Amino acid sequence: MARERAAYFLLMEQGYSTREAARIVGINLRTGKRWRNGWHSPPGGRKAVPPIYPVPGQAPATTEELPPTPSRYLQEHDRIHIADRLRVKASVRQIAAELGRSPSTISREIRRNRRPMPRGGFSYQPFHAHRRAERRRPRPKAGKIGQNPELRDFIQDHLAMRWSPEQICHALRARFPDRPEMHVTHETIYQALYVQGRGELRRELTRALRTGRARRRPHRQAHKRASRAIKDMVLISERPAEAADRAVPGHWEGDLIIGKDGRSAIGTLVERSTRYVMLVHLPVGHSAIATRNALATTVQTLPRHLWRSLTWDQGSEMAAHRAFTVATDIPVYFCDPASPWQRGSNENTNGLLRQYFRKGTDLAAHTPEDLAAVAAELNSRPRKTLGWETPAERLAKLLDLAS
Repeated sequence: MARERAAYFLLMEQGYSTREAARIVGINLRTGKRWRNGWHSPPGGRKAVPPIYPVPGQAPATTEELPPTPSRYLQEHDRIHIADRLRVKASVRQIAAELGRSPSTISREIRRNRRPMPRGGFSYQPFHAHRRAERRRPRPKAGKIGQNPELRDFIQDHLAMRWSPEQICHALRARFPDRPEMHVTHETIYQALYVQGRGELRRELTRALRTGRARRRPHRQAHKRASRAIKDMVLISERPAEAADRAVPGHWEGDLIIGKDGRSAIGTLVERSTRYVMLVHLPVGHSAIATRNALATTVQTLPRHLWRSLTWDQGSEMAAHRAFTVATDIPVYFCDPASPWQRGSNENTNGLLRQYFRKGTDLAAHTPEDLAAVAAELNSRPRKTLGWETPAERLAKLLDLAS
């Protein structure tokens, strides 16, 4: 009955039910079920027979049992063992111990490959389960982003706005709380960008990432630099304890990002509790005097109670820190040599700013309006460390309380 079997399985592939396919082919319903499921527990001591289910490019299955072969995946004989043991009410842990597998492997196999019954409940049928598992195995598979145009467009639009993958993932959950098909992890987004051949996200969007890289690179140690001798430095160890726990606003971290050939720079300031960013325009260079004057002008744009201290690295641009403190009444503290983590918020912000101000470019070409626009964009991004509020929202709350 090879022709009948072939016609029967063709109808099953087209979505017909077992009963309807058997009626069209002209066979008994029980025969159709045996072809579909095989005989994993045959009566009368007969040999177990797998289902005849043709696979393109492969020879049809035979009724001869194949010898078990070791595999990281469950084999057909494993699934027959699971079905027989479930029939006698064996526990998942007992079955796992007998097969030398993890209990979670057996539990997941039963949950994923069981079959709903017409009158309710589920039945684990080993040949049906094996067929489903074999169909899921082929690679490559279309990823979640590639299968959902709405999800792909949302991610691409926010990557173009220079949002990080983690920020996008949280925004998806907040925007679509009841639609799990719109939820992905940040690693899924990175995979869609980095993995060759997937094509789920436009390759050029890697330029919108903070690193701008088209592939991952291993971490490496930063080169340590010698400390600079700045007169009358006050080290970070003497900074008030309230600055360390970020509970009290008004403690800032600062640094410079340097342009082409070291001739231009932009000052960066980050408030530790709100992560609010301010950019300092340095049109006439970044000497100690120019930096002092530009910083003194910038701090006047916020209320005095939001300026309690400033932490800087041991760069020569802050050699005039005493004059800055006299002019603004803001104490300056210096980090230990080769310790960028002591200004972690500022270092993170400098990395984000390199998306806008690339290394090796002339930073003097940017106007104060350009800097204000970039700072406003950074301050309007939701931040994980702020409970997904934005720095601008946190600062606005502080200003409201003060008023």
